[in-house]
Amino acid sequence: MTTSRTTLPEAIPGRRRRWRYVAGLLVLAVLLVVGGRLAWTWLNPLGEQTIDRSQPVLLQSIKDLSRFEAATGNFQVVVDLEKDANFLPDAIKGTRTLFVGAGGVDAYVDFSAMATNGVTVSEDRTEATIRLPHAQLEKPNLDNSRSYVYAQQRGLFDRVSDFLSGSPGDQRELYLLAERKITEAAVASDLRTRADTNTKAMLSGMLKSLGFKKVTVKFTDEP
Repeated sequence: MTTSRTTLPEAIPGRRRRWRYVAGLLVLAVLLVVGGRLAWTWLNPLGEQTIDRSQPVLLQSIKDLSRFEAATGNFQVVVDLEKDANFLPDAIKGTRTLFVGAGGVDAYVDFSAMATNGVTVSEDRTEATIRLPHAQLEKPNLDNSRSYVYAQQRGLFDRVSDFLSGSPGDQRELYLLAERKITEAAVASDLRTRADTNTKAMLSGMLKSLGFKKVTVKFTDEP
């Protein structure tokens, strides 16, 4: 009885072929993983896509301005707004919101409000007298990039209500309250006085550059 044996030279090529198959499978697996990740990144089935379908901007009106922006004040306020229920604890019903409101207030002098005799010039055109209305304050312009909700606490009922409505709490009240507080701060500041001073300096310098040697700028409540 004879037994056939594989000689060493015959076994080596078989091992090489098996290692080539294994290496090929490893390379194929790596390519599949890399290709899958690239395809996932490109397709991104769970990602979001932002589409802007806004209509073109419509110009509604144009108004000529006849006023001088004389000063600007930058303000910031922290609004602490709390709403409590009458007979329920805050953990059940109630909200408290800390809102940071930041924006500017412009102070301007309206030249269109000047009287018909608001500008008088001497006969030799060397002296000029101007009577102006005092500066006014523009409505606060809140900066959305610097205005935000800092912290918020909500009761259980408020959380459920917001979840069912599909929209968070309305922030318009916070913006309006911040605007009102900034307006009060601007009124109490020296912003209008600074605007009056700047307007006087601007008109005096402009008229002197036109050849007037004496320029007097007064406001309507001055003698």
